[in-house]
Amino acid sequence: MLFNTDKYKVLHFGFNNPHIDYSMDGVKLQLVKEEKDLGVTVSADMKWERQCIKAVKKANKMLGLIKRNFQDKSKDTDHT
Repeated sequence: MLFNTDKYKVLHFGFNNPHIDYSMDGVKLQLVKEEKDLGVTVSADMKWERQCIKAVKKANKMLGLIKRNFQDKSKDTDHT
């Protein structure tokens, strides 16, 4: 089975981790500081800040879309 080396990335965790360059089939693998996997952004410093910022931005976009598209926002709207 052949591996597509363009799809593989290296993410180093920890402060004492020696940042070794890895290669596969003579091709150096790309070194990244953060990567998104299964909808979760994982960063090298293991902080959730970037994940939270992205979630807030997505929620604000949806709220803006709702606000722009609904004209009557009163609580007394008839639901029939």
